[in-house]
Order: sequence, then C-alpha cells, then structure tokens
Amino acid sequence: MSDTIEKVKCLIIGSGPAGYTAAIYAARANINPVLYQGQQPGGQLTTTNEVENFPGYPEGVTGPEMMVQLQEQAKRFGSDIRDGWATKVDFSGAIHKVWINDTIEIHAETVIISTGASAKYLGLESEQHYLKLGGGVSACAVCDGFFYRNQEVVIVGAGDSACEEAHYLSKLCKKVTMLVRSDKFRASKIMAERVQKTENIEILMHTETEEVLGDGQVVTGVRAKNRATGEVKEIPATGFFVAIGHKPNTDIFADYITLDETGYIVNVPGSSKTNVAGVFVAGDAADHVYRQAITAAGTGCMAALDAERYLAAKE
Repeated sequence: MSDTIEKVKCLIIGSGPAGYTAAIYAARANINPVLYQGQQPGGQLTTTNEVENFPGYPEGVTGPEMMVQLQEQAKRFGSDIRDGWATKVDFSGAIHKVWINDTIEIHAETVIISTGASAKYLGLESEQHYLKLGGGVSACAVCDGFFYRNQEVVIVGAGDSACEEAHYLSKLCKKVTMLVRSDKFRASKIMAERVQKTENIEILMHTETEEVLGDGQVVTGVRAKNRATGEVKEIPATGFFVAIGHKPNTDIFADYITLDETGYIVNVPGSSKTNVAGVFVAGDAADHVYRQAITAAGTGCMAALDAERYLAAKE
C-alpha cells in the first residue's frame, strides 16, 4: 500500500447541519470522524441570511453563524474537520475508498454521505447579486417567507414544489405573483387548482424573468416578459423566490449507490443505510421532501448512530 493512503473509521463527506451533527455524534462515540467540508463549507445555509425556525435560537441566527457554531461543537469533541471535497469513490469492496481533490486516497470503514443538494437558479446576474447579499432572493419559501409578511413577492416555477411554495407564501404575503414560463403547469392537477383558486395569487403564464430589480442592496421588483406577446412589465416585489427544483450532489456515487430518477440517494426506510453496507446518508442528498436544517440534523444523528452500530457489529 502507498504511504499516501489514509485509513479512517468514519469518513463524513460534506458539511452543513447533517454533516456537522453526524460528526458531533460520531466523535462522542469515539469513532474518530474525519469530515471534509465540500465545495461549499456549511452547505446551503451559508446563503441564508436569517434562520428563525431552528430550535434553540429564540432571537434567530444567521446561517453562516450557525454553521460556524456547529463546526466548533464538532471540533470540541475531537472531530477532524478538513477543507476539500470528494472527487471519486470506489465502494466495490469491504473497504470504502474515497479520493479527496483527486490527490488524497482514504480507506474508510464507514462513510456518511452528507453532500446535500443545490437549489437551481435562473442564472441571471441580478438574481445572483441579490442572492449573495441576502437582499430578497430565496429558493426556500418555508425558510424565508416569514420575512415578507404582508409584502408583495414573485415566485418562479411550474411544478408541485412551486405551487406548494406559492400557496405557503399566500398565507403570509399581501400578494404573490407566480411566473410560469410555458402555457401550462407541470404540477399535479390538484396543486395547480389550489394556486388558481387562491385569491391573492396572480398567475402569469408564458412569462419569464428578464431581470430582478433593486436598489443595489434589496429587491424592489421584477421585470418580466410575456413570451407569446412580447409585452414587458415591471412587477413590484420585495422578495423573489425561485422554485425550479434542486439537484442533489450525488453524481460521484452513481456507480455504487442506488439513486432515484432525480438523483437522490435511496435509503433503507427508517434508517440512514444505503444499498452498500457501511455507507450511510444524511440530509438533503436523500431528502427531496422536507429539506430543512432541523431534519438534516436529525438524519445526521441517525447516520452516526448507524455507523457506530455497524462498526460495533464488526468487532
């Protein structure tokens, strides 16, 4: 064996609430976890300005601050937190092989995948500007809708998730304008009918976003174009929600781990186990339903406990 190969009991791939919680539990169980933070240390929450729905923070907390605190808590119990991300895996044998940054080879007895999912955005320069500033662009109505109470917002999307988020926002906001790019919803009939029947949701079909408008710091509106007529209009709004889907960060596992049709890892119901013994999953890499910090943290706990029991059974 090469001297460059490192052997570990528990390797955690990815950070965020799932990865850091797994590290906390694994470290307390003395299985010496090594965690690589991934390309976005802290995960999606590092792009969330305010978190007010995570238990234990009565005054709320910023996403980046919460991730720093979770990381420090994991370190306190001896977790080895490192920069870098997994670029290749080989789960074909009893020893799980993972390559970090294409250079470091790790042989792990157990692996916890907490690589999360990335929200899809339109890719507009103005959209990315206000997203980075935390100035009114969001991909999670449940996370951020509260901040737009009694205000006017715009949401983009045509699927079940977009309809669900639009309906959620309608309970909080004065008005919700829903932009649908084609002439029909992709959502199920019942979800489409729900938004169509909601009085304060205005649906603009054949409509795409040209630009997110603002004063440089916060969103003030959206410029949208009707693809059928060519008409361009400016819609006043303080919030711009994007609900065009998420992409799980699971591509490198596809040859070994069972994924569903959209790329989410399929776990054994009621556990964090995957189809590969000794490989577990936590957080949004397997969760396309809830996608909340608290549910990710819960599955991080499950994965660490499952990994600990797997190791104990081998002894």
